[in-house]
Amino acid sequence: MNFRNKTVIITGASSGIGKALAREFGKLGANVVAGARNEEKLQELINEITSQGGKAVYAVTDVTDEENCKKLIDKAVETFGGIDVLICNAGISMRALFDDVDLSVLKRLMDVNFWGTVYTTKYALPWLQKSRGTVAGVSSVAGIHGLPGRTGYSASKYAMTGFLETVRIENLKKGLHVMIACPGFTASNVRFTALTADGSSQGESPRAEEKMMTAEEAAHRIIKGIAKRKRTVLMDFNGRASTQLKKIWPSLLDRMFYNHMAKEPNSPFK
Repeated sequence: MNFRNKTVIITGASSGIGKALAREFGKLGANVVAGARNEEKLQELINEITSQGGKAVYAVTDVTDEENCKKLIDKAVETFGGIDVLICNAGISMRALFDDVDLSVLKRLMDVNFWGTVYTTKYALPWLQKSRGTVAGVSSVAGIHGLPGRTGYSASKYAMTGFLETVRIENLKKGLHVMIACPGFTASNVRFTALTADGSSQGESPRAEEKMMTAEEAAHRIIKGIAKRKRTVLMDFNGRASTQLKKIWPSLLDRMFYNHMAKEPNSPFK
């Protein structure tokens, strides 16, 4: 797929996978529309893309706010005349046992990860149907099988998956492409800002970032999946193995996930 002059909206574009996606689409000649809460980082990103000859604009967007999401879509249409790709990437994580977590944390996860996807998809849908374009949700392995210590995160990613799969089916005869991308553990800002039991940010990653897939590699695989109009993109061995093992021996997968997460430094299971 040639992305030149295609209009691509990316939420959560100020850091991590979202930022890497914006940069890569800019290099491919797409019209980049970046949404995130941090205006300073958005402006730096847009300046970087345009200084290299790309076309890009931004809209300060809190995806938990429906009106903000509508304004992001309106910005894309007003600037470039339509929409070809929407990537629902904005997301936050958490790290706490359900026993201990304040329920407001789970609500926050759903507001960002699920409702952010719903709001942006709702307002972009008529334009994506017109262009026979793509809506892609950046989910997670946690959206394939429950991830202990991440109840709100897994729930929100499962909800995103169910929502997008249904949108796909409803649009079978309208040419809309719907893709669900499931990165494994990726070196991005999402774990540093992950919420703890009381809703405060974790502040540091419990994992060795240098051993993880980079945000740039994840972005490359997402773009490749969109170009090939794939249904699902499982980005690493863990994601592919989890999907298969869930079908044949789910109780074993439960134990493997538990043991894996219990080995994290300062694990809530200890």
